[in-house]
Amino acid sequence: MLTTVVGSYPALPEEPSSLSQKLSSFFGTYDRYKPAIERAVRDQIETGIDIISDGQVRDGMVEIFAKAIPGMTVEGNTPKIVGKIKPSPVSLSAEDLKYAVKIAENISKEYSSNPGKIEEGVKGVKGIITGPSTLVFSSILEGFYKSKDKAVIDLAHALKKEAEFLEKAGAVYIQIDEPFLSTGLPDIKTAKKAVEIITKDLKVPTAMHVCGDISDVFEELLTFPVDIVDCEFAGIPGNIHVLEEAANKGLIKDKKIGFGCIDTKKKEVEDPKKVSELIKQGLEVVGKDNIIIDPDCGMKMLPKEAAFSKLKAMTEAVGWLS
Repeated sequence: MLTTVVGSYPALPEEPSSLSQKLSSFFGTYDRYKPAIERAVRDQIETGIDIISDGQVRDGMVEIFAKAIPGMTVEGNTPKIVGKIKPSPVSLSAEDLKYAVKIAENISKEYSSNPGKIEEGVKGVKGIITGPSTLVFSSILEGFYKSKDKAVIDLAHALKKEAEFLEKAGAVYIQIDEPFLSTGLPDIKTAKKAVEIITKDLKVPTAMHVCGDISDVFEELLTFPVDIVDCEFAGIPGNIHVLEEAANKGLIKDKKIGFGCIDTKKKEVEDPKKVSELIKQGLEVVGKDNIIIDPDCGMKMLPKEAAFSKLKAMTEAVGWLS
């Protein structure tokens, strides 16, 4: 069974400490986030994660895109859409992904770029994009757009460019984070069209992460043009029954299921035995070849020690079942 993370990790930016770092800082070339990326990568690999992330250490999942995409901005702590949304001429996160790939390959040559498939034994770094529906519904619309649906579609075209940057940078697959889809607020047809714009013609596999109660949307999510549908099952146990119902109807078919089995809302570290029992429920529904094991959501808000130990408990549980 493959293991992954949803994305964020509690690795804090680091001020220069060594002489070389201080010299780099003096000349304006020191990047205080690079040590955080390196720590996130090393921790994930040390815990035994197969498909890792760069830790998403620079900012929140909405803010990092809202600050950089033309037509969006952040005022105070509030993301806003203030003009016509256009693709950024430069990538927002490809350089961090490249750096994560470099660190991972230095640790282990098993971590390769763009293997083009998601199966047991594959290791690498995935690229992560906050989805267009979530970005729009997390932002205030000021002036230009009268329709949120139009903003979602324009954002999809902007994020398509970012997906291409990440693919070129060596992403093993591209994940689109759309937590707002479980709320019922975005129009599901518009959300699906937007995801299709992003994923069309990409050569690497794609995933979509939707946390929360998926009972009203899961069957629709399974029709989205992605290879992996990732949801939380530890924090919301009722989602297991939703998964079972979809499987009984024959709706999962060619999709892989990202199976969140670690509650990221709690600091307490899970007992690996209990994690393995939860994973067994998922295995009974979708089978070993169609499941990818991960936490429920990002881990940025957890203490670093708790995040590390939770990932360790997860991979230990997977080891017992493999």
